[in-house]
Amino acid sequence: MKTTLLFFFLSSIAFAQQSLEESYERGKLLYDDFCVRCHLPNGLGEYGLVPPLASADFLEDIKATVHSIKYGIHGPIIVNGVEYNGSMSPMGLDDDEVADVTNFIVNSWGNTSDVMIDEQYVKKVSELKL
Repeated sequence: MKTTLLFFFLSSIAFAQQSLEESYERGKLLYDDFCVRCHLPNGLGEYGLVPPLASADFLEDIKATVHSIKYGIHGPIIVNGVEYNGSMSPMGLDDDEVADVTNFIVNSWGNTSDVMIDEQYVKKVSELKL
């Protein structure tokens, strides 16, 4: 009985890890299609014009990150102590795609996250007014 429970526990951990890896890979493809032109392949953006995603303190607020990917950003934001006052239009991504590209961004270029974003999380954030 204990062996069976241990197997299911370890299997669920492996499944969660595999799911994050799969989401990350799908997110990388989406990033390459929708984000790379402005934020660049290295996630550095363009100082003063396009905020960096690499080691970006803005990404620490996961709700704001998901909201900005889903709905875009208009007006000033501060990223790593630098003000950016531009506009990022919404990309028209579905909730599962927003989750995937978020998982890619928050786990790339020096960013790390202990949270895996899924479609349900994006739906909850979509209902919030930020």
